[in-house]
Amino acid sequence: MPALETRCRKLRLIPTLLAAILFAACGARESTEYASLVITDARIWTGDPTMPWAEAVASQGETILAVGSSDDIARHIGEDTEVISIPGSMLVPGFIDTHVHFIAGGSGLASVQLRDASTPEEFVQRIADFAADLQAGEWILNGTWDHENWGGELPRRDWIDAVTPDNPVWIYRLDGHMAVANSLALKLAGVDADTADIEGGEVVRDSDGKPTGVLKDNAMMLVNNVIPPASAAQLDREVLAAMEHVAGNGVTSVHDMADRTSLAAYRRARGRHELITRIYSVMPLSAWQQLSDELAANGAGDQWLKIGGVKGFMDGSLGSHTAAFLEPFTDAPDERGFLINPLSDMRTWINAADEAGLQVMVHAIGDSAIRDLLDIYLDVAQQNGERDRRFRVEHAQHIDPQDIPRFAVQGVIASMQPYHAIDDGRWADKVIGPERARTTYAFRALIDDGAHVAFGSDWFVAPATPLEGIYAAVTRRTLDDANPHGWVPEQKVTVEQALRAYTYEAAYASFEEEIKGTLRNGMLADFVLLDRVLTDIPPEEIRETRVLRTIVGGRVVYSLD
Repeated sequence: MPALETRCRKLRLIPTLLAAILFAACGARESTEYASLVITDARIWTGDPTMPWAEAVASQGETILAVGSSDDIARHIGEDTEVISIPGSMLVPGFIDTHVHFIAGGSGLASVQLRDASTPEEFVQRIADFAADLQAGEWILNGTWDHENWGGELPRRDWIDAVTPDNPVWIYRLDGHMAVANSLALKLAGVDADTADIEGGEVVRDSDGKPTGVLKDNAMMLVNNVIPPASAAQLDREVLAAMEHVAGNGVTSVHDMADRTSLAAYRRARGRHELITRIYSVMPLSAWQQLSDELAANGAGDQWLKIGGVKGFMDGSLGSHTAAFLEPFTDAPDERGFLINPLSDMRTWINAADEAGLQVMVHAIGDSAIRDLLDIYLDVAQQNGERDRRFRVEHAQHIDPQDIPRFAVQGVIASMQPYHAIDDGRWADKVIGPERARTTYAFRALIDDGAHVAFGSDWFVAPATPLEGIYAAVTRRTLDDANPHGWVPEQKVTVEQALRAYTYEAAYASFEEEIKGTLRNGMLADFVLLDRVLTDIPPEEIRETRVLRTIVGGRVVYSLD
């Protein structure tokens, strides 16, 4: 028992007016609720406009008990309270990544790593080294290569056939909109010179009409359909790997662009009380009826695992030249990308999903795809009547200037990934020209217009590292450091705007701003402790910041030491 409580009990034996007064004060002290966790002596950005900054926070169980000065919070410290005190540190609400491919990311952690392969020779050698440890017949997947690293030449099956004679290879470009297969994988998929072109996709061919091994967008299903499905045990391991990985980067919640197989894996983890990441599991748009039936049968879930959103595709990506643009590509005047799904199908699916009360999120990257999607959203909202629907445009990368104000006017959320800006910014000007680049990743213009802008990573496509995302949004310095003052610098945001996009706005994007995204009494105790105060350091140092602790539901799920 704390010494103060002992003294207060002794006062009950003193029958004097003074003792009565002192006892009343002690009674108030005795009624104070003790915290299970206190973080103190930190610079705390709460995200709460009524009290943006604080020194300490206390939580009891999964929720925040109090936020205030270190002296205020000290009264909540009891004998069993865990106290974390790291002067000079910064505490922020847990980062919410609004766009991930979670299990694919977990799977990729154990696969061949090609993202930074800088030459075709290095690309091939890494695949050869990885294949050397495999059994014959095992697939080589993921990879996330970037042909821009070696000048833009697409990889081909003949590059890798000799080093993978016994293993099918199917490895994605980092944007996920094209992949390269070796000859064995193409043979298993039945892809050859006679294979017909696929609407909404492309089978890349050589001058003789033979497939080079690269397939884009819808054509990728030709190979995807013959890959053996992962076992439940394998999926469970990938979920755990993904959660541990994002926890190390300060991520406490994710919005996973998933399917029913992923949802089943999350439910197994939830049933075993293994979740350390809160998950909004989003289903494919075309399967809206299945999700509607699922909600009717089992409800929307809880604070750890939530359903209710559907995600579709308008177009592809800039790097694959499959994003749909109003005008041709600067470096390919005969191309302007294409839509993956017909507009009539998109309109039908979106209307039906919205009518069923589901939240609709749609991938749209090119300015033409974004305009078409905003038009559909406007028509559907008018047709189905007013409600808090929170339509989302996933990526919203290359917006025509005329369409920027429509996000705020229509109440559409721009779900964006700032790391893409410093990645694509190395080469985007040659693809779309400097004029169109002015409203590429238009973070500042959207925020200044009053739109809801939520940040994420698109992991596995980009790293699940919010601190790098904040760095990207604040500096817009491309990965090659060729733009020290920022690529399209007028679209930079402040540190606090970037933090808000990763916290409150990200929570708003899943209808959860009343339980997470800010630090105030009664909110979920999800926070991240950083080793430096982001608002006090030069912006270029943000990416050097380290996560010291990640806390989810009042429990430390990651610690640097």
